Amino acid sequence: MLIDPVSIALGGAAGAALGAFLSAALKKGARNKIEQEVQEQAERNKQRIIDEARAEIAKLKADESESQLKRRKDLEREQKTAQDELREADKRLQKREDMLDRKLVAIEKKEQDVQRLEQQRQEQIQAAETRKQQLDLIYAEEKSKLQSIAGLTIEQAKQLLLERVKSTLEIEVAEMTSRAVNRAKEHAQEDSRKIILNTIQRVASDFVAENTVASIDLPSDDMKGRIIGREGRNIRAFEKVTGVDVIVDDTPGVVVLSCFEPVRREIAKLTMEKLIADGRIHPTRIEEAKLKSEQEVTANIEKLGKDSAIEFGCHDLHPRLRNLLGRLRYRTSYGQNVLAHSKEVAHICGLLAGELKLDTQLAKRCGLLHDCGKALDQEMEGTHPQIGMAIAREVNERVEVCEAIGGHHGDIEVHSLYPTLVTVADAISAARPGARRESLDKYVQRMKKLEEIATTKKGIEKAFAIQAGREIRVLAKAEELSDAQCLEVAREIAKQIENELTYPGEVRVTLIRESRFIEYAR
Repeated sequence: MLIDPVSIALGGAAGAALGAFLSAALKKGARNKIEQEVQEQAERNKQRIIDEARAEIAKLKADESESQLKRRKDLEREQKTAQDELREADKRLQKREDMLDRKLVAIEKKEQDVQRLEQQRQEQIQAAETRKQQLDLIYAEEKSKLQSIAGLTIEQAKQLLLERVKSTLEIEVAEMTSRAVNRAKEHAQEDSRKIILNTIQRVASDFVAENTVASIDLPSDDMKGRIIGREGRNIRAFEKVTGVDVIVDDTPGVVVLSCFEPVRREIAKLTMEKLIADGRIHPTRIEEAKLKSEQEVTANIEKLGKDSAIEFGCHDLHPRLRNLLGRLRYRTSYGQNVLAHSKEVAHICGLLAGELKLDTQLAKRCGLLHDCGKALDQEMEGTHPQIGMAIAREVNERVEVCEAIGGHHGDIEVHSLYPTLVTVADAISAARPGARRESLDKYVQRMKKLEEIATTKKGIEKAFAIQAGREIRVLAKAEELSDAQCLEVAREIAKQIENELTYPGEVRVTLIRESRFIEYAR
């Protein structure tokens, strides 16, 4: 707020009048003195008010100047910013104009090129038209000459040409068809071989000896007397109860049980082992031990059959068929355990069915049950396919499974691919190297030959044929062969194996070169 100097003056005059009025009221003796003091006080107040007013005016002027200066600076800064933006906009516009100029020049150049190319194209078209007219004239002349020479019209010549082309095409089509058929046969045979060979390599089973006797070790030769009993009473009771022949000869510490029926022989073996462990051997004890052994074998058969069915997803398999599977554990054929063989055939059937886009689960079921009749072929009349198929039909097994059981040896007419699949898988399992006793000697010779081929090479220390002859691992001497030489030796071994041996699938040659450095700290 601004204080007017006139107002200040009026205030001072009022103060002076007030002082005069007060001085008249005082005593006359002090009038002059009081008047003087009041005047002095009024002068001081007046001067103070004037000074304050001036200071306030100066302050207001200073604030006003500072605000105006700040505002002016802000305006100047905004003006500068606007000028900078205008300059940047001018620069961008200039660049854009330059770019447009360059593009305009390029467009003009392209237009000139296009015009030149169009002119060239028109000239080429004109030349082509001229050439076409010339060719038409030549063609007409040649056609008239040919007609006069051949003595045929155009239609007659066209018909003759079509007949010749048709005859030629028929011959070529027949040849192409024949080649395509032959190629398809070759590929089909090659693919089938690959499928079978890969399947052979992916499965394996152990070789077991086929026996009709079981040897039991005795703790001492005195046990033979207990087994025979007084006047042969115990041995006759044992043979009668178990149905096996007991052979007690001069062989020390051994008694032999003989029987062609494997389950009965296994029960007799467990019974004899129980009697020997207990030490008490008499007819009553023999019957008790035989009963317990029979229960153990029966339980084991049930467990084996159930486990095999679960392994291949046959959870709904009839208990009678499960029992036949378990009994196959005690049956051998040509050195193959029949249960292991059936599992192997089931695996192969599943692999082949997957390649042929068939039901793999049904194929495994057919392969698992194909030899179930062998569990009873020594007790019932008929071949094992006939026995197995009859039992499968009795328990309402699927038609494909029944046909696979009865027709995997070609004994009956089949109506699906699954019996053929089982036949192939059965042949693969039987023919696989080392699977059956008949080919065991050749299999062993091939394994030895593989190792001999590798060890005859220079710089080779040892060689081991593994994985049924599908791989041979060769150890090289690091001081005699380098890495590059090892590669060459491996190739030579593989080439010699190809030339000298016959084998299914492929043989992997793994050559290992190792350097060892040993020092001792003393």
